[in-house]
Amino acid sequence: MDMDTWFSWYKTILKEFGFSKKDDEESAFMLSKLLEDKTILTPEKISIKKNVVVFGAGPSIKKNIEELKKIDISKFTIIAADGATTALLEENIVPDIIITDLDGKIDDILQADKLGSVLVVHAHGDNQDKIEKYVPLIKNIMGSTQSTPLKNVYNFGGFTDGDRCVFLAIELKARLIILAGMDFGDIVTNYSRPELGKSVDNADEIKKLKLDYAKRLIEWAAAHENVKIVNISHGEILKGIRQVKVGEINLNS
Repeated sequence: MDMDTWFSWYKTILKEFGFSKKDDEESAFMLSKLLEDKTILTPEKISIKKNVVVFGAGPSIKKNIEELKKIDISKFTIIAADGATTALLEENIVPDIIITDLDGKIDDILQADKLGSVLVVHAHGDNQDKIEKYVPLIKNIMGSTQSTPLKNVYNFGGFTDGDRCVFLAIELKARLIILAGMDFGDIVTNYSRPELGKSVDNADEIKKLKLDYAKRLIEWAAAHENVKIVNISHGEILKGIRQVKVGEINLNS
């Protein structure tokens, strides 16, 4: 996604949610400064396979993992949206890349880093405390922002962890993106919200709106980017994105 297009989306998001661009930029600046003393990754240093699975933390995730384990999952680069990391580790699957604003189960995110996952840590207005606390502990790291890019901090487009996974995969030249655990419905899981206290619950209105934007952004990517996106999740149907079963996926198309 080119930056002019993204900032058009971003302006609307700031207005609708009442977010502060200044707070986003301050958080990104903090992240950039923390990364100055680390050996950090750049997009050029991250290689992926042409076939990617993006895992969200929706209700479909465990079912989708079981479905994908029936085929050769080594043929894919696995990109996890934040809390989806926990569900994957429970199945002994280490994500290749994790997009995180550090509000998933942090012990699992740090464990994945130790196991070799690349962590793309996202700075936004209300996670400065987590950035300051956890970024110094992370080894395999690249920074991201939804505002103006800085040294060490990139903007590939995207608003939620899930749709940012898609836009990162596009930036890294994926040819096929499979959406798993990306339900975009009214239910949240304890993978997405570790503090939930139960496995699933109804999403609040802000979460519903965030998921709606994530859905719309992925639909935009399917229509405008040079990539094929298919969906094996069991939630809402996405405009312009084919709903498939795992056995129908053609990795050579």
